[in-house]
Amino acid sequence: MEEIKVSPDYNWFRSTVPLKRIIVDDDDSKVWSLYDAGPKSIRCPIILLPPVSGTAEVFFQQVLALTGWGYRVISLQYPVYWDLMEFCDGFRKLLDHLQLDKVHLFGASLGGFLAQKFAECTHKSPRVHSLILCNSFSDTSIFNQMWTANSFWLMPAFMLKKIVLGNFAKGPVDPKMADAIDFMVDRLESLNQSELASRLTLNCQNSYVEPHKIKEVAVTIIDVFDQSALSLEAKEEMYKLYPNARRAHLKTGGNFPYLCRSAEVNLYIQIHLRQFHGTRYAAISPSMVSAEELQVQESQLSQHEDDDQSEDSCLQADQ
Repeated sequence: MEEIKVSPDYNWFRSTVPLKRIIVDDDDSKVWSLYDAGPKSIRCPIILLPPVSGTAEVFFQQVLALTGWGYRVISLQYPVYWDLMEFCDGFRKLLDHLQLDKVHLFGASLGGFLAQKFAECTHKSPRVHSLILCNSFSDTSIFNQMWTANSFWLMPAFMLKKIVLGNFAKGPVDPKMADAIDFMVDRLESLNQSELASRLTLNCQNSYVEPHKIKEVAVTIIDVFDQSALSLEAKEEMYKLYPNARRAHLKTGGNFPYLCRSAEVNLYIQIHLRQFHGTRYAAISPSMVSAEELQVQESQLSQHEDDDQSEDSCLQADQ
């Protein structure tokens, strides 16, 4: 099996896209790490937020593919925050620092939950134009860990890693999924005790998304039909919360479809972002969009919002 870490794509990514470190808080130990690729003229890029076990590198295949198509993509790694409001405040300061008024957010698992909370937190002065939620959740009570959420900071790193690894797929998986799990284990090993403890705290402290505050935000939900850390109930809850969301289902992909089913995930991201072509919220360089596609897009935008249903069926057909 070819390991992701030694793959040509990963090495190309590491050698061509620089890792930036940015401090926006008064506490200079809070460092945001990010890869910012694609045309800097784009003012509404797509930002990728990793799961508990992830670093900014886990989305390297999205960064390579989407920038190749002309999109601006920022893959993030958040610093140590112990509280959701603190995270939202730090993320808002980061967007201010990057001079980004509005953004599209793609979040995997915890990243998706944080994306929803940030959209909710900034709803009075919206910073999130759309959301793509991959294997994500809207209520932390599904993890039944609320009683331990306040003690993660005390636990040694090996115990925290054990908790996270307990949610990884067990039993036989195909080679690509096995490679994805190996890569995520490697990324998990690179996180220190406070990084892991803070993420688990955010993941498990008592909180839920208030959908009425983000009902204007366009949403796509990406999830898998095979084994993942999310229960069927958690997925159903997401569908109920976002009844108008587009749904993108992958037959397989486990917890990390953006790594082991990257072509499909990248296609769904592209379909989601296509609805903003030709507007000020486009995440793609206009020169990379064919005039024909733009024309189609403009006619779609002029139609009534009720036509979203037909677009949803298009998404199902693309599977």
